Amino acid sequence: VPQFMSDRKGAWLQNVAGRPACLIEFLDGVSVTEPTAAQAHATGAALGQMHKALADFTLSRPNSLGVSAWRPLATRCTVDGLESIATGLSARVFAECDYLEAHWPNDLPVAAIHADLFPDNVLMLGDKVGGLIDFYFACNDLMAYDVAVTHAAWCFDATGRNFNAEISQALLAGYEAVRPLSADERAALPLLAQGAALRFTSSRAYDWLNTPADALVVRKDPMAFARRLQFYAANPAIFDKGVFA
Repeated sequence: VPQFMSDRKGAWLQNVAGRPACLIEFLDGVSVTEPTAAQAHATGAALGQMHKALADFTLSRPNSLGVSAWRPLATRCTVDGLESIATGLSARVFAECDYLEAHWPNDLPVAAIHADLFPDNVLMLGDKVGGLIDFYFACNDLMAYDVAVTHAAWCFDATGRNFNAEISQALLAGYEAVRPLSADERAALPLLAQGAALRFTSSRAYDWLNTPADALVVRKDPMAFARRLQFYAANPAIFDKGVFA
């Protein structure tokens, strides 16, 4: 993780044009678009190391895009808006909200998590992790949910149509080599992965429907995660212990 750079007085937080700002050190490495199994294993291990290192971190921040946020976000998209993206998307999203709200675990280990560990937020040096970046969505939540988010981000192609079992096995094995999941965490992974997929389906759908045409940001296809959501719901066995031991 990049470190803050202090000024001559030892302060790292500055004020630039009326807004808080800071300088951080440069990290070597590149973000990969087609990760290898070795890179996925290293990323899983890095995530496990981060969770262990932050186990006693005292600062706290709620997850603004956690399970309680998905229904309001989908509601703001409107039924018609979701249907304009894909027929049946609205029914699927709200059915998942019902299911996840009713079954979401509240008794799994919590720590500070990244919550957005896509390949473009991991700097790789060959098969080694050079650094983790972009902690904008960092918050306190279930560590196993962070694993699920990372799994959803790494283990499919860009369209969400093709699942890569080798990447999945490597990522989970790398994490467990550092921080073994409890039996309860492992049992919850299918549900948590559905939640991770719904989180990005909902946020991408909102951006898809509300980003102005002349905006500088590029909209991302919400269906790429709707397909992941469908896959996770249909294939919970991919998280069985024997699959990635």
